[in-house]
Amino acid sequence: MTTPATRPKVALFVTCLVDLFRPTVGFAAVKLLEDAGCDVEVPEAQTCCGQPAYNNGDRADARDLAKQVIATFEGYDHLVAPSGSCAGMIRHHYPDLFERDDPWRARAEALAAKTHELVSFLTDQRGVTATGAAHHGTVTYHDSCSGLRELGIHDQPRRLLAAMDGVELIEMKDPDVCCGFGGTFSVKYPEISGTIVDKKAVAVEASGATTLLAGDLGCLLNMAGRLTRRGSKVAVRHVAEVLAEMADGPAIGRGAGEPTEDAR
Repeated sequence: MTTPATRPKVALFVTCLVDLFRPTVGFAAVKLLEDAGCDVEVPEAQTCCGQPAYNNGDRADARDLAKQVIATFEGYDHLVAPSGSCAGMIRHHYPDLFERDDPWRARAEALAAKTHELVSFLTDQRGVTATGAAHHGTVTYHDSCSGLRELGIHDQPRRLLAAMDGVELIEMKDPDVCCGFGGTFSVKYPEISGTIVDKKAVAVEASGATTLLAGDLGCLLNMAGRLTRRGSKVAVRHVAEVLAEMADGPAIGRGAGEPTEDAR
């Protein structure tokens, strides 16, 4: 049993997309972290991690945003994000935003060392083997690029899903292939992005699973949009919602069972 004295102080990095489009993911993350024996806070001063600016070569704005995030989160034992993309930005790219002799470099490295993606933190840091939740139905899982390639997240969500009552995991073809979102890539190269997500949608539907899961909301919004435009009945959810047994509401990309305007 975890005693109050040993409970780590965890700050949840909500992410822009979760805040704006899917707050349920944030609530699910808090529940999972608290159930794993953590004291959780959601710092109000947090901002975007700066990844859009960084990916577009705007290192000055990315650096300013990084300073804001570092100052906000460095007082906690851990920073945890329900996103491999944002966690990867902080963990792998923040230190390189600063020169070696810049005092912010050491602060960035210190924060990077205690930054984790949600499911990886639960399994690799807290030793969680099951969440106690149930979800009846077939699911397939998409491995987002940043989570898989920058943070090594692959087996962790699958182990937790396998431990759930009622879940049958069906692997789609090429689950580790990009969905075509890539943040601003989908804006700069819409035709290429559209072709990639079309192939992903076909793979999802061909799996026969009734629900598509992933750990990054950007990927999920992109795939949900294409699936709804194809008239697919596949529900799309963040894996945290299922693991926390908070998947009763409308699926991503749908409101009251209907596609959103962006997903039409």
